[in-house]
Amino acid sequence: MIAVIQRVTQASVTIEGQIKGQIGLGFLILLGITHTDTREDIEWLSKKIVGMRIFSDAEDKMNLDLKTVNGHILLISQFTLHASTKKGNRPSFIEAARPEVAIPLYEQMIQQLTLDLGQPIQTGEFGADMKVSLLNDGPVTILIDSKNRQ
Repeated sequence: MIAVIQRVTQASVTIEGQIKGQIGLGFLILLGITHTDTREDIEWLSKKIVGMRIFSDAEDKMNLDLKTVNGHILLISQFTLHASTKKGNRPSFIEAARPEVAIPLYEQMIQQLTLDLGQPIQTGEFGADMKVSLLNDGPVTILIDSKNRQ
């Protein structure tokens, strides 16, 4: 499972002209799911995300986590994070999980992030054509791969 975490002051996702989810201060997370991901990946990644200390403290040091700053999460499923660009100019998405595998894992991640954060999170819609808007703060963007824990 790959997560691109962007620290934002605001973010939203629009589907067919309607806002589906929006947040103020927090994380916009793009989540890529592969066919080998498991419940263990979800639990590890969720705890890592919620505990990520990348908000500034009083001394302007990245030292505070989401709960401390009362931040929120907007989670967007993005299969293109598993693109392979090794051959040619057209990416291959063979490593991205098919919907029958990815949808249940995406829904489990929503539940786990909600549990770990202690409040509901905002989401996009799996498989929809989404327009994502954000104001990246910093900018701070961090990539986490649950298969690369070492």
